[in-house]
Amino acid sequence: MFTTRPELAGTFGMVASTHWLASAAGMAILEAGGNAFDAAVAAGFTLQVVEPHLNGPGGEVPILFARGGQGGDAGRPVVLSAQGVAPAAASTAAFADLGLSLVPGTGLLAATVPGAVGGWLTLLRDHGTLPLDAVLRFAIGYAESGQPLVPRAVATISSVADHFRAHWPTSAATWLTGDGAVPRAGELFRNPVLAATYRRLLDAARGPSREAQVDAALVAWYSGFVAEAVDGFCRQPVVDDSGRAHAGFLTAQDLAGWTPTYEPPVTLDWRGWTLAKAGPWSQGPSLLQALAVLDGLPVTGPDAYASGAADADLVHAAVEAVKLAMADREAWYGDAADVPVEDLLSAGYADGRRALVGERASRELRPGSPGGRPPLLPGFVTEASARLDPSAETLAGVGEPTVDTRGTTRGDTCHVDVVDRWGNLVSATPSGGWLQSSPVIPSLGFALGTRAQMFWLEPGLPNSLVPGRRPRTTLTPSLALRGGVPTLAFGTPGGDQQEQWQLCFWLAHTVGGLDLQAAIDAPAWHTTSFPSSFYPRQATPGEVVVEDRLGDRAIAGLRRRGHDVTVSGPWSLGRLSAVSRDPDTGVLRAAANPRGMQGYAAGR
Repeated sequence: MFTTRPELAGTFGMVASTHWLASAAGMAILEAGGNAFDAAVAAGFTLQVVEPHLNGPGGEVPILFARGGQGGDAGRPVVLSAQGVAPAAASTAAFADLGLSLVPGTGLLAATVPGAVGGWLTLLRDHGTLPLDAVLRFAIGYAESGQPLVPRAVATISSVADHFRAHWPTSAATWLTGDGAVPRAGELFRNPVLAATYRRLLDAARGPSREAQVDAALVAWYSGFVAEAVDGFCRQPVVDDSGRAHAGFLTAQDLAGWTPTYEPPVTLDWRGWTLAKAGPWSQGPSLLQALAVLDGLPVTGPDAYASGAADADLVHAAVEAVKLAMADREAWYGDAADVPVEDLLSAGYADGRRALVGERASRELRPGSPGGRPPLLPGFVTEASARLDPSAETLAGVGEPTVDTRGTTRGDTCHVDVVDRWGNLVSATPSGGWLQSSPVIPSLGFALGTRAQMFWLEPGLPNSLVPGRRPRTTLTPSLALRGGVPTLAFGTPGGDQQEQWQLCFWLAHTVGGLDLQAAIDAPAWHTTSFPSSFYPRQATPGEVVVEDRLGDRAIAGLRRRGHDVTVSGPWSLGRLSAVSRDPDTGVLRAAANPRGMQGYAAGR
C-alpha cells in the first residue's frame, strides 16, 4: 500500500510530533542520552515556540505515559494532568453580574491557571534524567535566534492583525513587524521576550540536585516573577469576543495554590488491546464508549477495509456511536466526583446504547441513563435551537483553529509521542495560550489560555463553572497496551474532532491491519452533530465531514443513510502522530501526519 512517507522502524528511539523542529529536538535529546521523558519535555517546550498559534506557555497539557523496565510502576499507564483550574474568583454569579451567559472564547475572563509549564517541569523532575537547561535549549534558541514561521501561523496572525492593532497592542508588538505588517511565511521570527522568560526560569533553577533545581523553577513560575506578571496583567480590562472589555479573575494566589496531579487512567479492553485515556475531566472516555458500542457490531470486521479505506457501513456505525458517546459527554462528563464512568463503560450500558444505532443517521442528542440516573443537559443546549444551526460554519480542516477577526477560535493544539529503547512511552497533547487567545503579557512574551470557555455557566452540571475545578477539556492523548504491555502512543490536534480522528486511526490500525503510517494516511471523517466545546457552542445536526478520498461509493452510501455529507479536501482532516514498541521484538516504530505539512517523525 502506498503511504505518504515510510513507517519508521528501529531499536534506539522514536519521536513523532506535529512540527518537524519539535521532533528533531526530541530526537536530539535521545541521542544525547536522555530518555523519552526528557525528549518529550524538550519537544513540548519547542512546540510553544514553533507552533505559537496552537499552544504556548500559558496553556495546558495532559500527558499519558508508561515506564519501561521491571518492578515498581513499570508498565502501568499513568495520567499527569496539567490542566489548570478556574480561578477562585470565577463563578457563575460573577459572570451573571457581567451579563454573560457563556464564557467568552478570547480575552482574560476565560483564563485558567496556566498548567503547561508545570506539567512539563513535573514530568522532567520525576521521570527525566537531564537538567532543565539541556531540554530548554532548543526553545530558547528558536525564540532568540528565530524559527521559520509556518504558513498557518502566518494565516492566523493575519486573521487577527486588525484586532491586535485596534485592541491588543501588546500582541501587535509581539506578532507584527516593526511597521505593523504581518510577517511572511518562512521568514525567521524571533520572540526575545519569551526567550528571556525561559532564561529567567533557568536562572532560578538553583539547588543541590537536578530535582531541586526543577523545583526552584516551578516556584519561580507559580509563586515568583511569572505569577506576579500574570496577576498584574489580569487587572487590566481587555476586549474579548463578547465585544466588551473585561479584566480577568486569575491571580497570583491562584497560580501559587495549584500543582499538576498524577491520576490513574480510564481504560477499556478491546480485542486484545487495553486503551488508556484521561478521565472525564477530558473527553477521553468518549472514545472508549464509542469503541464499546462498535465492538458488538459486525461492520467492524476486517472486510471493512477491503478497499484500503473504511466502507460506508463502518463509517455510518462509527459516526452514530460517536454521537451517542458525545451526548453522554454533554450530560455526564466534567471535573466532578460523581461522574458514573464505570457505568458508562459497562458492557450492559454499551449493549443498550448499541441498540440505538440504526440504519438511518440520527439528528438527535441522545444521552443515556447510566445506573438508571436521568441525564442532565445544559439549558443552553436543550432550550436554544439556534445552537443547532444547520447554516453554522463547519469544523472541517486539518485541525488548525477557525479564527475570526476578534480572535475567536474553536480551538486546536499540537501533539507529541515518544518511545525510547528502555520501553518508556509518552503521549502528550499541549494546547492553549494560542497567540490569538488573549493579549500577550508584555514582560513575559506569551498569552494566557482560554480553556474556561468550555465551562457551562448554568449551576449544577458536571461541567459547570466552579472555582478550583478543571474545565472539561477536549485534549486527549492515548496510550494502548497489548497483552498488558505498553505498546502504542498516539494523538492528534482538533478540538472536538480529536477522539473522532483517533477513532479513524484506531480502526484502521486494529481492524484494518494497516501499519501506523498507512492508518494515519487513511481517509478520515468526523461529525459535528453535537454541541461544540468552544464558544459559541454550536452544532450541525446530521452533518458528517469526510475526506473525498473516502470514495464516491462510500459517500453515496452515507447519504442514502440520511447523513448530510460535507466533502472536504483529500488531505484535510486530522494531524495524527504515533509511536509504538513491539513487546516481543523490541522494535520501535513511528509515523506522522502529512496533512498540514508540518508533522514529522524521527527515529532510528
